[in-house]
Amino acid sequence: MMGVVAINCFWIYTLKWIGPFSRIHLLSVYVLYGLVRSVTYADRGQVTEHQSWMKGIVMGGLVVAGAFTLLPGRTMHAVLLGG
Repeated sequence: MMGVVAINCFWIYTLKWIGPFSRIHLLSVYVLYGLVRSVTYADRGQVTEHQSWMKGIVMGGLVVAGAFTLLPGRTMHAVLLGG
């Protein structure tokens, strides 16, 4: 599911940083790369490396992306923080 969400992110153009892309697009590239790395490590039986990449994806893909949604001017900022 994280891969699907990361891919869908490339059709979001509301926050522009470089051309049509934003910082959230960099995060999506990181998530997609991390998914490939973690599956590769799992196939090789390198459990510790797999767990490390998966934890990084969760922190980067969920926590950091969640923080981006709370920036002033974003819809979730207004909904959750009233502003």
